[in-house]
Amino acid sequence: MLGLAVMAAMPAQAQTVAERLNDYPTSARADYVFACMATNGQSRLVLEKCSCSIDEIASILPYEKYVQAETVLSMRRTGGERMAIFQSAASAKTLVADLRRAQAEAEVICF
Repeated sequence: MLGLAVMAAMPAQAQTVAERLNDYPTSARADYVFACMATNGQSRLVLEKCSCSIDEIASILPYEKYVQAETVLSMRRTGGERMAIFQSAASAKTLVADLRRAQAEAEVICF
């Protein structure tokens, strides 16, 4: 009886993992690839490497955390007194550090 309950729960867990690995919208993936290619070159090889990179980042970092980290980075570029919280807040630093780690892993794997 327990075995059936475990087996019945497995597809739901697998679906949850699959959904998490594919929670980045296509437009977010495309934005990343365009920016990556603008930085690294406009070749087919770079397209493949940049696509690999965002896929790796997506497998490490949930989309919500990715958006939060990108927002912090954007706010840091804005500057000004009101934006100082994005420089000093521990939660902001953690978000950016997690994104940087994911990007570093993706670079090692894909580039």
